[in-house]
Amino acid sequence: MIVPDFWAEHRVQHRDKEKQVTVRRFGWSAVSQADADGMAQSRATDALQAILAGAKAKRREPKVAYGGADGLPIREEVLARHGDDVITRNAYGARCLNTPRLLMADIDFATVPLGWPEILAHLASLVLAFAIGFGFGVWLAVIYAIGAAIAISRVCAQWRITHGEQIALRRIDAYLKRSSGALRIYRTPAGLRLIDISAPRSADEPYVKTFFRAVGCDPTYARMCLLQRCFRARLSAKPWRIGIDQHIRPRRAAWPVHPDKLEQRSQWIAAYEERARNFSACRYLETRGSKDLHLALASTVTLHDEASGALRDLDLA
Repeated sequence: MIVPDFWAEHRVQHRDKEKQVTVRRFGWSAVSQADADGMAQSRATDALQAILAGAKAKRREPKVAYGGADGLPIREEVLARHGDDVITRNAYGARCLNTPRLLMADIDFATVPLGWPEILAHLASLVLAFAIGFGFGVWLAVIYAIGAAIAISRVCAQWRITHGEQIALRRIDAYLKRSSGALRIYRTPAGLRLIDISAPRSADEPYVKTFFRAVGCDPTYARMCLLQRCFRARLSAKPWRIGIDQHIRPRRAAWPVHPDKLEQRSQWIAAYEERARNFSACRYLETRGSKDLHLALASTVTLHDEASGALRDLDLA
């Protein structure tokens, strides 16, 4: 896991009679701006030479904070470092915990995978609708089937809203029966948060992949964990959930922002933090599986619980 404090971008250009090639690359460092500048220059030069030699490579890297930053470190403002754990401010202003060893995952009830009983029931309804329509002609059967599919998708969505927690907990219990894991379970505004406290984990180990699949974790989150070699959890409220309609300023600028924009950014953050302190990002519910907390994870779990307000009686946001 790399979360740099310093960033730079370098531009190199090659021009001859046949073509012009311009390449830009980022550099980063946890030590100094000079190190970041040197890295950017080195990466840009190497990329240009590779392109001139016939390699296929992007001429310019996207400047994004976290999601989609293929091959690049997390590009967010570093708020605090606690050993290997880093708290950053994400693209929409919330505080986030980034840790290389504490396995965490949020489960959204609206997208939690349905179990086989629900899937088979919905398929049976679709087949029945098609059979009824087929008795009146093929085209009517198709119309019946399309109508049934739309109705079923709506039923599935409503089913997830009503029974999402039950479905998620059933998957969690099934997973725990097959493993030696121990999970702290938290309620979030949209679902559950799971923290595996049985042992330190690495994002690229098979155990993690199995865990994500078993509990129905968002595939995009799973991919980013692997890409960034870390796990991540939001620690403070989403701004729009606490009545803040304005986006963080500047809205689309990844860290670091231009010095001219720092004042309006600071004003937005001050207003956000004042309101966010009355809300929790999640609430601790229970621990399932083994009750033992691995000693190597104790400080990170404590950091998460205190910073997210998980043990306080506050509204979730």
